[in-house]
Amino acid sequence: MRETELAPSHIVYPLFVQAGLSGRQPIDAMPGQDRLGLDALAAEAVSLESLGIPAVLLFGLPPAKDDRGSGAWARDGIVQQAVRRIKDARPDLLVIGDVCLCEYTSHGHCGVVRADGSVDNDATLPLLAETAVSLAGAGCDIIAPSDMMDGRVAAIRSALDASGFGETPILSYAAKFASAFYGPFREAAESAPAFGDRRTYQMDPANRRMALDEVVADISEGADMVMVKPALPYLDVLREVRNAVGVPVAAYNVSGEYAMLMAAAGNGWLDERRAIDEVLTSIRRAGADIIITYHAKQWAQAQG
Repeated sequence: MRETELAPSHIVYPLFVQAGLSGRQPIDAMPGQDRLGLDALAAEAVSLESLGIPAVLLFGLPPAKDDRGSGAWARDGIVQQAVRRIKDARPDLLVIGDVCLCEYTSHGHCGVVRADGSVDNDATLPLLAETAVSLAGAGCDIIAPSDMMDGRVAAIRSALDASGFGETPILSYAAKFASAFYGPFREAAESAPAFGDRRTYQMDPANRRMALDEVVADISEGADMVMVKPALPYLDVLREVRNAVGVPVAAYNVSGEYAMLMAAAGNGWLDERRAIDEVLTSIRRAGADIIITYHAKQWAQAQG
């Protein structure tokens, strides 16, 4: 009689990979989550495969940053190296490459910054396209632009096609809101803006119709899948997107959502196992085909 199915095949696990790190380093704001060194990836891939988790989403902490984020598209960049390590260890584990510059720029913004501190949308597009091609060349199965620059899906699709990656799909962060729930991630990825904020290119949390416009625009530019981020405060948007489009829809159960639940569970205020299952089921029920979540391993282990 159950209407909504939740299975490991719906789950993607985000990983933070740090240059120069050996082993694992706990992330204070995200209890139970670690930054990983390249040497820890093979064992992590084996562990995820044993739990039935089919895919990972990679974020990189580079050894150095600059004002253009050149580490994002370097052939020996931290994520490019991580992809090769994972594919050597477990070729069937699906690898999704996040495309954004914020982790690689010295100023922490998702694009090229003008002298007045504003982000130059059009000057950023070629850099995002170059990053996407670099990640596909390293072995990424799916390219996931999260920067929220206008026109970036079209630029990335064109660059992938021209570079021989015409079959590489794009999972667009189409409806990504300027949210307070990203705080723990920015600590984990060392990607907080050095000045200002990202509200000029991420979405106003009050806007539902605009989210649908962004989704439709990205599909028209060539997105094969679309995402709503965050998940829990935007389940209404997720349902509307699911009703409006025919492509697969993802939702990102983000770091702040994870940290809240884990903090409450750590204080004995919530049953951790039941709360995780209820949260992920609610995201599926709202319409997500794919759930990106830091709870992936906890949930999968609880399934026995």
